[in-house]
Amino acid sequence: MQIHPKVLVTKIGLDGHDRGSRLVAAYLRDAGMEVIYTPPWQEIPAVVKLATEEDVDVIGISSLATDHLIVPKLMTALRAAGLTDVAVIVGGIVPDEDEDMLLAAGVAKVFHPGGALEDIAEYIREITPTLRAQRVST
Repeated sequence: MQIHPKVLVTKIGLDGHDRGSRLVAAYLRDAGMEVIYTPPWQEIPAVVKLATEEDVDVIGISSLATDHLIVPKLMTALRAAGLTDVAVIVGGIVPDEDEDMLLAAGVAKVFHPGGALEDIAEYIREITPTLRAQRVST
């Protein structure tokens, strides 16, 4: 049985640079994933609500203007909503020290500019079965 991951691609905060997130969303869709794409400037409660309503496996956050610094607040909100079986990945310009902070907050993986789109898709394909197994067991 082939698994088709369900991915929410979004931008939180005030960062309006959405070209990269649109490219990633289109690539993941073309790779056979179900993709929910939001426009930029999403608020954390709206992302949590959409992730809940759509029953996503992964939330992909794009950050090119330091909005990755509010991702720990997203992680806290996801845990509070009981969404511990949803992985969060971040892509964009993330300094090394900020990457450590994101991983410590619970982000599953950080992808940097210039990385291969296939690496993102492969990572999502790899983690989705585990995420779904966690969802079933809770």
